[in-house]
Order: sequence, then structure tokens, then C-alpha cells
Amino acid sequence: MTDTSSTPTVAPLPSLAAQAERLIELGVHELAGLTAEELRAFAEGSGSGSGSGEGDGESHGDALLAVHPDRVPASLLAPLLRRDGKPGFVVVDMPDVDEFAPRAVELPDAPLYVVTGIDRGDRMANWSPDEALPALTKEDRTPLILTEGIHWVLQQPAALERNRCFMTIGSRLRKANGALDARTPAIWISNGTGRDGRERRDAPKIGWCWWGNRHTWLGFGSATGRSVQGAPS
Repeated sequence: MTDTSSTPTVAPLPSLAAQAERLIELGVHELAGLTAEELRAFAEGSGSGSGSGEGDGESHGDALLAVHPDRVPASLLAPLLRRDGKPGFVVVDMPDVDEFAPRAVELPDAPLYVVTGIDRGDRMANWSPDEALPALTKEDRTPLILTEGIHWVLQQPAALERNRCFMTIGSRLRKANGALDARTPAIWISNGTGRDGRERRDAPKIGWCWWGNRHTWLGFGSATGRSVQGAPS
């Protein structure tokens, strides 16, 4: 295995103010039961509206505006993704996508929050989730949940590249018997094969991988932390 030290893998994110406008353009605020003004006020109150990063102590480009999955689940966010003009989708054999909940990840108790220090985890390509999670924990990093990963690609489409995609192992599904489902969500690019359909080739794809399997083209999305400032109730 390679060195696990974290290095940025994609371009910096836009300011939180710009991210708020992007979500408003997509109608995410309405899905979340929020007004456009509330979303803008949160971005401004978090201190990065002008790119200063004063609110959360993080530099411009290092903060992602996220909506809590209780407000807007993955199934509603996925179709908002775009690549080469094609909308994102959830694979047909993952109808329970919204049942994958944060696991060993503590989310702020607020409709809006900020995720900092996001990394795609390219250095962990060809690791299994079972191998990656303890390594991230040792680095004091937190794995992304699925909706955070989708928010990231909504704001920074370049975060999703062929042969450079990522898992979101902060989301897990607990089965009725109490055991964890062996699947783990991931975001990648469809090849238009099988049940995806040729018309979906190159579209952003929400799918899953086995917890114990390795994939050379999947890293592990992670962050340094989550915070809330001035969130609406």
C-alpha cells in the first residue's frame, strides 16, 4: 500500500456564496424546505462568502456547503448531477439508496452545514473499504457520506474523472437483523453497459461496491471535519 498522507486531488471549491447560488439554481433549497434567503444567509454567516474563510477557520476553496440528508436524500440529488449534458442516476439494483445512513460519522444537527478539507482519496485506489476506513481514522479524517459526495460533484464536476472516482464509505445500511449490509455507496461514471443503458454512457452514476473488494479506479472521499454556523432551524 502507498503512503496515506492527504494531498488535494482536484481544483479548489467555489466560495460558499457561489455554492449557495448553485444550489438555489438547482432548486435544492426548495427540496430542503428552505428559502433562497436562508441558504444565502447561511453561506454568508459561515464566513466564506467573500472567500475569506473567517467563519470556520478554513481557507477559500476548502469548504463545501452541504444539506443534511434528512432534508434532501441521495435519490433526489443524484438526478441533478450532470456530465456531458447527461443527468446522474442511481443504479437500478440500489432502490434502497436513501436507507444508507451515516455510520461512525457524526453530522451536525442542522439542515445546512459545512464540510472542510475534502479529498478524493486517489492515494487509496485499489484499497478495500475495510482497509481504508482505519487508515482514514488514524489520520483524523472522516469518510464522506453519499450526499456529501454528491454535493461535492454538484459544485465541482471535475471531482469526478474517468479512472479517478470515489467511494463514500461514511454511509452504510444496517439490515433488519442488525448486521451491516456488505454494500458501500460510490460515485463514478457510467460506461453505458448492462442495465445502465447505452444512453447513459458518461453520465454520473451512484452505485455500490462490496465492503471487502478493491477497485483500481476508486479512491475514498474524506474530509477533515464538519461544522455549523448560523444555520436556519
